[in-house]
Amino acid sequence: MDIGIHHVATIKLFGLEIWITESMVNVWLIGIVLIAVALGIRRVLKKAQSIPSGVQNVIEWIVEMLDNFTVSTMGEKGRKFSSFYGCMFVFILFSNLLGLLIGPQFNNGTFSVGFLRPPTADAAVTFALALITFFMVQGFGIKAKGVGKWAKGFTEPLWPMTPLNIIGELANPVSLSFRLFGNILGGTIIMTLYYNLPWFALLGVPAALHGYFDVFAGVLQAFIFVMLSMTFVSSAIE
Repeated sequence: MDIGIHHVATIKLFGLEIWITESMVNVWLIGIVLIAVALGIRRVLKKAQSIPSGVQNVIEWIVEMLDNFTVSTMGEKGRKFSSFYGCMFVFILFSNLLGLLIGPQFNNGTFSVGFLRPPTADAAVTFALALITFFMVQGFGIKAKGVGKWAKGFTEPLWPMTPLNIIGELANPVSLSFRLFGNILGGTIIMTLYYNLPWFALLGVPAALHGYFDVFAGVLQAFIFVMLSMTFVSSAIE
């Protein structure tokens, strides 16, 4: 396990080199797993019963919990966002928890086995997620207010504040992405340094460290990212 982003392969397309990184491969891996889980859930729900039990009961409880959380954060008008933010939360959560798994690692043609690197420890991944929120904020803000009122919002409360308002709006995706990236990368660095200690220092302790840096911090940061995204979009459509 190390803190570097490994280069897996290079694809040449129209004279350009496209680098396939470890983060991209891990994102695809998580995507495949989540799609498989979703297809499994869809198969279960085809036989849904009026009185839920077993897996159906768990699924309905999760959906209801996500709906209630979205409404409590964004209001009743935000209920339509619950499925989207539910997916975002699950994706970020799985990405954060990937550091618990051991699997193959490829780096410039070399093969090794170690703890998988969480994709959210890559600023490119977290910034892409933050850009989704940024464009949702602008898009739904224009839809709710119209272009005129949306543009006028940058001049409030006084027009000299316009540059600061614009900078503040552009800073949102940066702060949102770096908060998630910094926390997950920090845990990755600490675990990497710890695993380089002598073997006798590793007995029993890694479980507690993984429990904090991967599980606790992973769940917390996924929750914070989604909650802040909901807050930004909710503020834009009010």
